[in-house]
Amino acid sequence: MPGYKIAVLPGDGIGPEVTREAERALVAAAQAFDFEIELEHWPIGGTALEKFDMPFPDATREACLAADAVFLGAIGDPKWDHETGNRRCEAALLALRKALGGYANLRPVIVPESLVGASPLRPDRVSGTDLLIVRELTSGIYFGEPRSSSEDAAANSMVYTRGEIERIARMAFSIAEKRRGHLTSVDKANVLEVSQLWRSVVTEIHESEFPNVKLEHLYIDNAAIQLILNPSQFDVILTGNLFGDILSDLAGTLPGSLGILPSASIGGLVNLYEPVHGSAPDIAGKGWANPGGALLSAVMLLQGLGEMEAGIRLQDGIVNALNEAVLTRDLGGTVSTTEFADSVLSHAFDFAPTVPIR
Repeated sequence: MPGYKIAVLPGDGIGPEVTREAERALVAAAQAFDFEIELEHWPIGGTALEKFDMPFPDATREACLAADAVFLGAIGDPKWDHETGNRRCEAALLALRKALGGYANLRPVIVPESLVGASPLRPDRVSGTDLLIVRELTSGIYFGEPRSSSEDAAANSMVYTRGEIERIARMAFSIAEKRRGHLTSVDKANVLEVSQLWRSVVTEIHESEFPNVKLEHLYIDNAAIQLILNPSQFDVILTGNLFGDILSDLAGTLPGSLGILPSASIGGLVNLYEPVHGSAPDIAGKGWANPGGALLSAVMLLQGLGEMEAGIRLQDGIVNALNEAVLTRDLGGTVSTTEFADSVLSHAFDFAPTVPIR
């Protein structure tokens, strides 16, 4: 019987609430499909800062590197906004990503018919949206050197090497081959030299290795416009760290809530899975938060472990619950965080674990 060790980092705000439901889903999947799963909990973010005087303790880092996968809830709260440097909650997230080494962030965006009316876009525009953003995660302007800051000026460097572009491009093209065969590469090649290299390398990889995939290039400003005007035109979007950050959050508005969108950071030592929403401290502890993003992140985690059928069953359960309009208060419904997960798990596995996960 296969077994997996998962490092769970519940984090702050609604993180522990939605993470608990994802853990229940993983336990249910393991019971239904006869594999073992071990869930170990570790602090990160503000919670770790209060207990250990650092947002990313060494013990958490070591546990993550020793795991088969890492699951993160959410981090941050206004009460820690005064912290600076490596004591910022956000610094813990960057340190976690750097430690794990995942260079590709995958953010699928699907708008189920039950949420078409919740989108800020007209139903005819958002209906049928099914896209995946592949964001380069470990380089670009967030990590480039030199960087500097003073009272009078500040500077950051957007740097990409050929090798960094080649590896993310190959991953994106490989994914596009398995989807609908269309890849859109987003850059700013009319202004930035680094984008000119990006476009050149992506084109080379396309022509030499993936000629069967349709390749389209868009500037970042036009890509943002097209994402709102006609999101269903996109299949796989490939872009760098900064542009990917912007586009993935913009795309997160399409279903009307960031709360139901998952992500995976892969390609390094250990894969990281997390919902894309923030810690939402204003609703923490109220049972209002929809755990859909966490549950779909659990789907991606199961698939990353090779438990494909379990992942499909869990995803079907989420879709069925949404189609039946079983919605939490943050999506305009009335059910609680746990009640939504109960519906999902009952659809997916015919039962919902009732024993506390922690």
